Amino acid sequence: MIELQIADYPRVKGTIVAVRIRMKMLGRKHRHFFRIVAIDSRQPRDGRILEELGTYDPTIKNTDERVRLKPERIKYWLSVGALPSERVAVFLKKYLAKFEQASATAASPAGPAPTA
Repeated sequence: MIELQIADYPRVKGTIVAVRIRMKMLGRKHRHFFRIVAIDSRQPRDGRILEELGTYDPTIKNTDERVRLKPERIKYWLSVGALPSERVAVFLKKYLAKFEQASATAASPAGPAPTA
C-alpha cells in the first residue's frame, strides 16, 4: 500500500503542475456548496473537471459531516503527481484517514453468511 503524506508535497512558488486537487464552487448566494475535484491547473475555478473526488458543505452544523471524500481516487491522483490546494490539503489531513477506515470496513465482508 502506498503511504502518502500531504507534507511530502512542497509548496514552491512557481512550480508548474498539470493537475491540482481543489474546490469547485456550486450553490447559490448565501448557500455555498463545493465539490472537491481533480482539475487542470489552467482551468478557472468553476471550469471543466477531470474527476469529482468529494464534496464540502460549510452550512452543515456537525463538522465531521461537512466533508465527503473518495479516498482511493484521491490517493490515485496524489500518486500521479496532483497537488492539493491549501484548503484541500487541510481536509485531507483531517478527514482522509476517517474515510479510508470507513471504506475498508465497508469493503470487508461482515463474516460468513448464515445458512438455513
